[in-house]
Amino acid sequence: MLNVVIKEYKDQFTVIFKKACEHLETVFDIQIREVDPTTHSYVLVNVLDLIYERVVIHGQRIPPNGLLMILLGVILLEDNCIPEEEVWELLSIMGLHAGKEHVIYGEPRKLITEDWVQKQYLQYRQVPNSDPATYEFLWGPRAYAETSKLKVLEFLAKINGTNINSFSSLYEEALRDEEERDQARIPFACSITTTLGEAPAPCPTGGED
Repeated sequence: MLNVVIKEYKDQFTVIFKKACEHLETVFDIQIREVDPTTHSYVLVNVLDLIYERVVIHGQRIPPNGLLMILLGVILLEDNCIPEEEVWELLSIMGLHAGKEHVIYGEPRKLITEDWVQKQYLQYRQVPNSDPATYEFLWGPRAYAETSKLKVLEFLAKINGTNINSFSSLYEEALRDEEERDQARIPFACSITTTLGEAPAPCPTGGED
């Protein structure tokens, strides 16, 4: 990497490599992990749980999950619902504009209001009683199934260089949500074990006398 890519900037390699890793994770949800410190070998790992199909660019399949996580994050920050106009204001800061093709994400309006809505990662609905009609975004059922509020907050904290505790009340809500999800998995796991013909250990009943 030093000899082929950076060359004259070898002295700044550490800073350049760190920034490259941060951008890979933010945009493509790919994390670079070192597997052999002696030879400085690395692997690329998909770090988000979302399984949305990759977009194809020049024959390469690229995951747009980083952008999706950002959108889920701002929806969460805006009390689980955000007006469409605010979404486009945010995306314009990132260089994404409705009707203008983007080298990574393609046409943003189609991706957000059609593709992700059809895949049920987002809900896109008209604001009740709005005239002229305005629209808003919410989490879709597939987002709830494949990620969680806690993971989205962790992602936002990382890309903003802050601690997840800075989200205070949202962090507490996310922890409660995580506990509820864990509790919901317990009876499901027990039912699967029973179906497989095993003798499961008694499942928790929610408390002891």
